[in-house]
Amino acid sequence: MSDHDFTQPQNFLILTGLMFLVVVFRYSLVAGIFYLVFYVIDPKSTRSRKIFSSGTSKKQFRKEIFWSTFTSMLFALAGAGMVVMWQLGYTAIYEEIDRFGWWWVPTSFLIAAFIHETYYYWLHRWMHKPRVYRLIHKTHHDSHITSPWTSFSFHPGEGLLQSLIIPMIVFFLPMHYWTIVALLTFMTITSAINHSNVEIYPKGFHKHWLGKWFIGATHHSLHHTQYKYNFGLYFTFWDKLMRTESEKYESNFEKHTSNH
Repeated sequence: MSDHDFTQPQNFLILTGLMFLVVVFRYSLVAGIFYLVFYVIDPKSTRSRKIFSSGTSKKQFRKEIFWSTFTSMLFALAGAGMVVMWQLGYTAIYEEIDRFGWWWVPTSFLIAAFIHETYYYWLHRWMHKPRVYRLIHKTHHDSHITSPWTSFSFHPGEGLLQSLIIPMIVFFLPMHYWTIVALLTFMTITSAINHSNVEIYPKGFHKHWLGKWFIGATHHSLHHTQYKYNFGLYFTFWDKLMRTESEKYESNFEKHTSNH
């Protein structure tokens, strides 16, 4: 346990500031790499994999980065709050791997990802109710054609709702702190993949026994254009189970990977 008392206001503010820098750095690094590869270098080998060949602009990128900065602050506050709760002994976060064994590290990761997926799917469907949509979710959908920078571009209300789930999970699910870091990094990378506007997964991935459960740019782009389908975060299982997966998904995936 840390020697610093983060319940003290000054220490909490410093911790929040450091968390903010980490979140912004992670977002900027991951989204920046995708942007550099697909929008600046723009290799010929991936051009046919773009969902939409045009439609994004520097103005859109600036707006997305603006809202993502607010989201990063909310994520930082949630992370700092989680550390305080850990320090006070209210969470199930642990420091020694041997306490639960190495097998629990990937197991807890998968359980947390499942809980996060479930929370997000039903939250996302709720946010598409007309009044809620206009109030907090429209900001994200203003990016009709997405980019890597869209991944954290949320209204503060939505950002707050999204920031709560990981702290809620660690109240009852034992997780090593590096497992939490891995989950947050996974969230950032998959969000950039889903919003990149480029299908990076290989041909036939949508029918592979494992690949069919993962969301990619083709899958999520249909949500941004059709609105009433494809509500998932990481995985497709809730969309498949609740029959909210777009009928266009398979044909669109095959179209965007046909030359590879």
